[in-house]
Amino acid sequence: MKIVSIGEVLWDVIGDKEHLGGAPFNFAAHAKKLGHDVYFVSAVGCDERGDRVLECMARMGLSTRFVRRVEGHATGAASVILDAEGRPSFGIHRPAAYDFPDLTAADLAGLLSPAPDWIYFGTLFLMGPQAREVAGKMLAAKCGARHFYDVNLRPACYETSLVRDLMSKATVVKLNDEEVCAVDQMFGQSHLTLEEFCRDYAKDLGWEAVCVTRGPGGCVLLMGDEFIEARGYSVTVADTVGAGDAFAAAFIHGLGSGWPPRQVADLANRVGALVTSRPGAVPQWTLDEVKALGH
Repeated sequence: MKIVSIGEVLWDVIGDKEHLGGAPFNFAAHAKKLGHDVYFVSAVGCDERGDRVLECMARMGLSTRFVRRVEGHATGAASVILDAEGRPSFGIHRPAAYDFPDLTAADLAGLLSPAPDWIYFGTLFLMGPQAREVAGKMLAAKCGARHFYDVNLRPACYETSLVRDLMSKATVVKLNDEEVCAVDQMFGQSHLTLEEFCRDYAKDLGWEAVCVTRGPGGCVLLMGDEFIEARGYSVTVADTVGAGDAFAAAFIHGLGSGWPPRQVADLANRVGALVTSRPGAVPQWTLDEVKALGH
């Protein structure tokens, strides 16, 4: 599949180590590992961290064509603190270079021809007006692409009006169980079960599918009219940074392959768990390792 991912790329600073990250970047890297033709749209600074982003992308086989270099703004960074279970809290430093992407008419034509199968986007990146304008051009294109929205709420990095707008533009939505409560609050709703939540929003907003991740508890998934619960995989947690992004890449892989819901959910749970067992958002992994995981 041809996939366009629009969003932030940054360095997650965990203790004295820096790991390449940013949810849309992590997603792009994992989708590439799954064999897809992936194009990442973002920006980095004219600094050493920006150099390292582009070098890492080249090593991963990701095109750097649509990653702009920005004067006067540093490459993105986030201070990450892990709790006892490896769950992160993020301190996002903004404005950052990724807040100032740019697509020329030629760039836009290159991204849309041939038409992508999927356009992926999140919330944090689209808080910036320039980023919103660039993403808006892609999302407004009548090219037949499906829109994958990973809600991915970060403190002080979302607004109710923006989340409502992005949900209305989505074909498929992914969020975690904590974000379910936040979304219900934004919409003035109160659902008693995840199934009710998924069915009501999918019906109201016309989504093809919606998935709610539940950490080690696996996920629930609504595809069409079929709702399933899929249990997770037990691993020794290194950190959970990037696990949801890896899950999203595997989720799209299964959806785009036309798999039934349970097969889609199982692959996504496996990939997310494997990434959780290794440090950083984009660790090395193989499909053989994914298949070898046991419950």
